[in-house]
Amino acid sequence: MSLQDLTALISAVFFAGMIWLRTRMHYVQQRRGGRLHLTGGGRVYFAAALLALAAGWFAATALLRMIWPAALVSPTLARVVWFLATYYLFIAVHRAVQLNGGSVFRGEETAPSGAASHRM
Repeated sequence: MSLQDLTALISAVFFAGMIWLRTRMHYVQQRRGGRLHLTGGGRVYFAAALLALAAGWFAATALLRMIWPAALVSPTLARVVWFLATYYLFIAVHRAVQLNGGSVFRGEETAPSGAASHRM
């Protein structure tokens, strides 16, 4: 693996992590002392994000050369720009999911502290 490929791979993993962290950050209030779990829609959301990042690995350079043939841009730069664009796209996708009443994570319901856990 070349150094340029390694750089692109590290940036893809970085942006995948950033998509995860940014999305999860919006559900901290729902946590209420419990854990957050992915919803079915959340699995689709992150699968689509990973698919978009993977598509960028193969398509970014070819797409750039198709749009701007005279560009002297390295494949690494084209891929990293694709990954950054994917990050921003999934900010908009998450907002659309929320506006339609969906969620990516759901909070785990926990009993309040000090509450009796048995019936009399």
